[in-house]
Amino acid sequence: MARKASRDVRRAELSDAVERAVFARGLEGVRLRDVAEQAGITPAAVLYYGDLDALIYETYQKAIERYSQLREDTAEKFPDPREKLRVCIDQGVATGPDDTLTRMLFECWPRCLRDARAAALDSALTERQIAVYHGILVLGQSQGHFELTEKPRMLAANFVAMEDGYQMEVLAGRRTRNEVIDALHSYARSATGYDPAT
Repeated sequence: MARKASRDVRRAELSDAVERAVFARGLEGVRLRDVAEQAGITPAAVLYYGDLDALIYETYQKAIERYSQLREDTAEKFPDPREKLRVCIDQGVATGPDDTLTRMLFECWPRCLRDARAAALDSALTERQIAVYHGILVLGQSQGHFELTEKPRMLAANFVAMEDGYQMEVLAGRRTRNEVIDALHSYARSATGYDPAT
């Protein structure tokens, strides 16, 4: 049991090392020795836990779970759908160019064009984000807080698409987090009649 726990701890440390290595070199430039250097072990020791490609997929999957769970848990804390919408928007925008979790997700995004496994992971991420928004919009409409301009599913998908588009701007340093949040608040006002900035 202790051995399995130790192995799980090492795998988690390696995932963190993969994130840092991808942040430093980009997904296409990262090498096994970069991960080993970040983890403070030898490349041979890294291979004990899988090849570089397997470690990247595992880290991508864990990043999706962390990103999604954090947003779901944050929205769940608030009973009022207006607060849920505000914190959902806030939680979904990268903190800046050095947001390693969000960068990991976006570094892996181009793989989805030619890799079915990566595409399936990305689809799962997108659907989870849409589901959070959809639940909030339906709840807000049923309680009379939101006057939706389209079907909830369409609006939820639009929120996620806007986030994805703006996210790259934040990661590249072309827009600030606050600018993107303002843009999403603007869309929320037109889509729901509610202003999350108030």
